[in-house]
Amino acid sequence: MKAEVYIVSHKLVKLPQDRMYVPIQVGTADENFTGFVRDNTGDNIAAKNPNYCELTAQYWAWKNRTADVKGLVHYRRYFSNGKRNFFKSYAGKFADIMTSATLENLLKRAPMILPRKRNYYIETSWSHYEHVHHIEGLQLARQVISEKCPEYLPAFDKMVQKRAVHMFNMLIARADLFDNYTEWLFQILPEIEKRVDISSYTDYEKRIYGFVGEILLDVWIEKNQIKYVEVPVMFMGNQHWIKKIASFVYRKIR
Repeated sequence: MKAEVYIVSHKLVKLPQDRMYVPIQVGTADENFTGFVRDNTGDNIAAKNPNYCELTAQYWAWKNRTADVKGLVHYRRYFSNGKRNFFKSYAGKFADIMTSATLENLLKRAPMILPRKRNYYIETSWSHYEHVHHIEGLQLARQVISEKCPEYLPAFDKMVQKRAVHMFNMLIARADLFDNYTEWLFQILPEIEKRVDISSYTDYEKRIYGFVGEILLDVWIEKNQIKYVEVPVMFMGNQHWIKKIASFVYRKIR
């Protein structure tokens, strides 16, 4: 089994040495990082990285790579090889990143690996998105789905009312599933791009297509009834949980 898990990065960082990992430098910067492939080669949308985030790497992997299994992680977020532990040192976290042996065993249980869902408890995916981002991103996603692939609309309406969602645009899957999902996703996002004006958005909010993509993954999985295994995410940096919780409470009461 040939597995390629693409580590999305815009900077030169320490990387896991397992053979399945393929570091991919995203964007159009002139500097080439040693040992990295680039998503500005072949059939690519690398110039859109400020708006599509890690999805430019996903597009590139769909269009340009051949493997039995494909996956997408981030230099700050990996699938864990064991239990998540917020108090581990950086070296300890690095030692707990998923290995190819663990992946092979997981794929015997299901053809797709996803991060554990993030549970919002007191709000839905739709209301959370509305509190954090410009809601027109999801509104347009629904509109485009209703026009281009209406058979997905019931799954969309169901999933945005859930209180838990698979975040981070992270997945590892059998290549046909990875490619089929990506092909569907890129029927939706470019059409949203045609219809929305983001010129007044902050740089953070201009990542709109990456944010919408996080929601659409569960829609595709629900519609196609894909079996999956959830795995904890190993966050390599400080998650600033106190600040995040305070921000969450503020958004709910303002």
